[in-house]
Amino acid sequence: MSIKMENNQLVVTRTFKAPRDLVFKVWSEAEHLKNWWGPQGFKIEVAKMDFRPGGSFHYNMKSPDGHEMWGKFVYYEIEAPDKIVYGNCFSDSEGNIVRAPFAESFPLEIHNTLTFTEIDDTTVITLRGGPINVPEEELNFYLGMYESMKQGFGATFDQLAAYLERT
Repeated sequence: MSIKMENNQLVVTRTFKAPRDLVFKVWSEAEHLKNWWGPQGFKIEVAKMDFRPGGSFHYNMKSPDGHEMWGKFVYYEIEAPDKIVYGNCFSDSEGNIVRAPFAESFPLEIHNTLTFTEIDDTTVITLRGGPINVPEEELNFYLGMYESMKQGFGATFDQLAAYLERT
């Protein structure tokens, strides 16, 4: 797996031992996302899943000690099985965008482009994500979160790999 910062975006690239159609499916269906998305050890409960441009994935993340955070994807572009473009944000239980619970300076929304490339019997995922149209303070905070995001996406993609092996 490769994780780096490039042009103020986090770029995560990882190869999975699974066909592209399956990898795309586990990113696009609630019954799959709830089994691997999010911080390690958290339980994901799906409030809403509407996988289409203009639709959203609204979810609750519960930590083992009962702490809750809400998140939301807003889908902008979908080209099955090649690409998903979406915004990711923290939200309240109603789906309204809110500031991150850990820092007021974290950007309200991260714009992500996720591509799926099939090579032989594997799928390479490339996720490019970064804030757009944010004040310098929020951009600097985002860039300062690199090590934390590197660990978080590393663990989340490990969960995805394990889930694909079972699916």
